[in-house]
Amino acid sequence: MHKLIARTHDRLAKSFACLYKDERGITGLETAIILIAFVVVAAVFSFTVLSTGVFSAERGKETILAGLQKARGSMEMRGSVIAKTDSAGGGAPGTKLTEVRLVVANAAGGEPIPLDPLATVNTTTISYSDDSQTVRKVKYTVHWLVEETADDLMYPGEVAEIVLDLADINAETAAATALENPLGTNKLFTIEVRPPAGGVMLVQRRTPPSLTGPVVDLF
Repeated sequence: MHKLIARTHDRLAKSFACLYKDERGITGLETAIILIAFVVVAAVFSFTVLSTGVFSAERGKETILAGLQKARGSMEMRGSVIAKTDSAGGGAPGTKLTEVRLVVANAAGGEPIPLDPLATVNTTTISYSDDSQTVRKVKYTVHWLVEETADDLMYPGEVAEIVLDLADINAETAAATALENPLGTNKLFTIEVRPPAGGVMLVQRRTPPSLTGPVVDLF
């Protein structure tokens, strides 16, 4: 019995001796390294989140500004569409329209709109179409009804009259080119006015059943 107790005592003493000699653990330097690693990871993550937020905010700002520019760069009609016919007057009816006039202004007091028919860049283009033909780039002239600045930009408060000569309508040809199919009676046609920035102004009218005079109001 005494020998068993002595052996047990020796075993416990050796076990406690091993535990006492095992000095493994976390030192202050290791703790500092771990904390620094956590700080670095948190800083990188925070920078990523902030960068994403700034990028998203900038994209949102650009989208809002683009939308405002489009909304403020639009035209609007001022009055009805006036057309001239080939009628000689005196009660003799005509057979076709020879000229279309649009009175336009800057919508909502927005950005100035260029109205230089001879410009090749940053210019307003016009197209014509009906059920039998399309002219992608129409030749037009501008008469200023209300002009506050001596340039080709239409500012808020200015009013211009755009004239389309149907006998010389195609701006992509040097020679005078009329419509392939004349714009006669009871015919639906569409004119699209496209500023370089902003919405498209769509003008759609139908010619009357009879062209009784040299001038027709298409309302």
